[in-house]
Parts: sequence; C-alpha cells; structure tokens
Amino acid sequence: MKKLFSTLLSATMILTLAGCSNGGKTSASTGTDDKTYTVGMVCIGNAEMAYDRNFYNAADAAKKILADKGINIEWKYTYDHPEGDPVAADCTEFGEDGAIAVFLNSYGMENAMLTVAGDYPETVFASLTNEGSKSDDLDNTVNAFPSIFEGRYLTGIAAGMKLNEMIENGEITEDEAVLGYVGAYTYAEVVSGYTSFYLGAKSVCPSAKMLVEFIGSWGDPAMEATTAEHLIDQGAVVISQHSDSTTPATKCQEKGVYHIGYNIDMSDVAPEASIVSSTIDWTNYFVYVIETIVNGGTVDQDYMNHGIKEGDIKLTALNEEVAAAGTAEAIEAAKQDIVDGKLHVFDTSTFTVGGKEVTEAYLDMNADFTPDDVNAISDGYYHESVYKSAPNFDLRIDGITLVNEAY
Repeated sequence: MKKLFSTLLSATMILTLAGCSNGGKTSASTGTDDKTYTVGMVCIGNAEMAYDRNFYNAADAAKKILADKGINIEWKYTYDHPEGDPVAADCTEFGEDGAIAVFLNSYGMENAMLTVAGDYPETVFASLTNEGSKSDDLDNTVNAFPSIFEGRYLTGIAAGMKLNEMIENGEITEDEAVLGYVGAYTYAEVVSGYTSFYLGAKSVCPSAKMLVEFIGSWGDPAMEATTAEHLIDQGAVVISQHSDSTTPATKCQEKGVYHIGYNIDMSDVAPEASIVSSTIDWTNYFVYVIETIVNGGTVDQDYMNHGIKEGDIKLTALNEEVAAAGTAEAIEAAKQDIVDGKLHVFDTSTFTVGGKEVTEAYLDMNADFTPDDVNAISDGYYHESVYKSAPNFDLRIDGITLVNEAY
C-alpha cells in the first residue's frame, strides 16, 4: 500500500504526543521566493520519541528562519523506519514528490538511501549522523555529524558536580560516586559519547566511576527503563543515556536518583531528577542546506567539526532546583575553554587505558584518504571527528566498566 506522507507536526501536537567544508557536491535546484519547496525527512521513530522530537523542533525553527529570508518550505515526514527497504521506499517517494532535499535522521539509514539516491539527481539526500555519503560516487548525497561529544562532556561536568555535592552532604562516600550510562550499541559513536561524558564528570569529581550497559537498540522505552533500574541497583546515583526515549529519566525520578538527558529537556517528565541535557541543534544545518539549494549553490559533502562554538551543540536549560551549586559556572568556564581551544575533550593526559597513557590510535581509513592509516592522537589529544566524518573514538578507558558487550 502506498504510504501517505504527513506534513510537519506543529509544536503543540508534538508536545501533546510526547506528554566546514571538505569539498562539495552539486545542489539540486534553484527557485524563486514565491515558490514553496518540499523538504522530506525520514525518521527512525515518531513524535513520542525524544530523539525525533529534537529534529521536529529544529525543522520548525528552520522553517521560520527560511521564511524570514523569503524561502517557503513544506516539511513532509515518514516515521518508524530505522533501516532497509522501507527507507529506500521513503527516499523514492520523496524523490517522486519533487523534494529538493531529504534528510535521513539516524545512523543505519544511509545504505538503503544510497541504493536509490542516484535515481533522483535533482534531490539532495543528507544522511545525518552518518559518514558514507562523503566518499560515494553520487553528486547529490551528503552527510553531517556535529560534535556532540563536546556537549556530553559539559553535561558530565553537571553530573560530577552533583556527585561532589552528594559526597559533601554525606549522602555517598567517594567510593560510591558511581555514574550509570544507558548505551544503545557498542559503536564508536556511543563509546565516544559515554567516554566524553565520563571525562567531564571526572574533571570535577576525580573519584567518579561509571557503569555502562547496552540495550541493543537506539530506542526501546521499556528496555531503557529496565536498564536504568539495573544500573541503579548496582549503585549508580546519576544516570545518563545514549538512547532515544525519556524513560531513563522517569525511572530515575521513581528511584530517587539523578539524571542527565539527551536530545531534549527532560525536566518536564522528571523535574526532581533531570539536571540538564545535551543536544544537537540541527537548525543551522537545515537552513544551510535548504538555502544553499534554493540559491543554486553547492552543499558541502561533509559537515563536521561544528560544535559548541558554532551553535550546533547546545545544552538545555539547567534545572537549578536539582543541579549542584556552582554547576552553571563550571559548565560555562569549560564551554569557554572549548571555544577558545584551551580544552580538548579527549586530552590524553586525563585518561589511561590499562593503566597507561595512550599515544597512538590508528584509524582504518577508506580509499579516499591518504595515508591509509592515520594516528588520531597528536598534540596531546585524540582528534575526534577530524579525520573521519562520524565519531571514531573507540578506546576503552580506565574507570568505566562495561556491564555487557552483547550489542
């Protein structure tokens, strides 16, 4: 049965449901200000998932910004298609519908998209949180992955400050300063995220340790809640996540521990637990791609190294009712050091692997890169998302215990 597209959900509907250039590729088309352009988005989930809601919020914001520039767009969506044939069918349908751009909002969609993108050369297909489109042989495919590890580091500071407060208040001992992390898969993207979060916490609470448990899914509300509870049962007093729903936050509230979120502000569902969240704000990228296409320009093949400084990585409002005193100031100081280039998230002097400082971490590069092997560590830090488009930090550092590695 032919799938019907849904137009963009309004912000009210969404809330109700939920409770840099490295070369370029030719743009799809040009147009006039009085025309309304169709823009598609293929979504891994739906408006009930925090991850997807973050994209809808950015799409709303981008539409308003573009309208102020005289560019009118209509967003259209497909839902609940993480990978495979449904994604290819979505891309085909958007291409047939005349979309000037199609954004695929999750890792895993890219391969299916690449099987059909060549059939619609006038449409730019943008794979978000992916990296393969940079080096394929199609002129109308691009990829983007802003530096979310910077945001996770900053939220780690908030977690570490909370641990310090609990220690000072006699609620826990230094040995009980345990973080928990609900991870999706053992991919480098997730490893990079939980490691940067931990390093942020450890920068202010040296005794911090962390447990990581994987769920084998980007989003499974029931499994996320169960995993958060399991981590709490093992002693975690602050939980964070790289998973798509808000159930870790609500579980933390239920169990009386604290939570650091992802994608959206989770203090509405867990006001007594949620401290802050890190998020990729896709607004800048949406505006850039659509405006470039409409104006007849060329969209960069690869959009990376856009982080805190560029406004693509942000933190939600700090929940001052829950956050430890001094958290805002500590985050702001670190944020400014990142912007100024004084602080590098993966500074190799701040962690060890097997008790030793790491000086070499060679990347397996594809044929478009020379040399074939690149050492990601130089000048005293691991250069995340510099040599490859997506996060590639995959070291298992000391202080973090993996509860499982099944996924």
